[in-house]
Amino acid sequence: MDAELFLAYAPALASGLGVTALCWVMGSTGALLLGLTVACSVQWGGVMTRRLLTSLMETIRGIPLLIQLFLLYYGLPELGLVLEPLEAGVLGFALYGSPYYAEVFRAGFQSVPRGHIEAGRCIALSEATILRRIILPHMLVAITAPLTNITIILIKETAVLSVITVPELLYETQSMASETFHYAEPFLILALCYWGLVEFTAWLGRCLEKRMTRHMVRPGATTRA
Repeated sequence: MDAELFLAYAPALASGLGVTALCWVMGSTGALLLGLTVACSVQWGGVMTRRLLTSLMETIRGIPLLIQLFLLYYGLPELGLVLEPLEAGVLGFALYGSPYYAEVFRAGFQSVPRGHIEAGRCIALSEATILRRIILPHMLVAITAPLTNITIILIKETAVLSVITVPELLYETQSMASETFHYAEPFLILALCYWGLVEFTAWLGRCLEKRMTRHMVRPGATTRA
């Protein structure tokens, strides 16, 4: 392994890693918020709202991420809307991940025992208090692991963004390999970078799950008004 080679390309690789992290954080956050909004709308919305959102989420989930990126980056300009590569990448990630997060939230809402909700209503708790004190604590314990898994999948999917010229980690690694004709070392470093991001996310997920579990088993944690 040529140390001088990596020192020469270290700024470009670091920039690519930063862009990868930025796309992942912004895209995952957008997908999380969209998924939560959809899940709440499906859970408490009307029949037409549920049908419309369910159909929309099924459509998005049935289209591969790469095709969605092509539609956003190459298709929207024909309609008069031009997006920069980074903008198209983040928007594509938010749309692509939202159905998966929505399904996790929907399952989380349904995992809360109905008896706990009815008990909260019997003691005259408001719907907002029931959501905050009863539904959310139960739900978060059940969905932390699935949310972590989806977030990890989105980390690895950031490599697709290089196709629409987003200067993320894979894009910079490919540029380095094509200019130096070294392939094994750059892609090994690339694999280690993704592995590190995945392990860090998995560690955060385990810490959050342990914390939520401790909160749930604390006496009176979900019953205080």
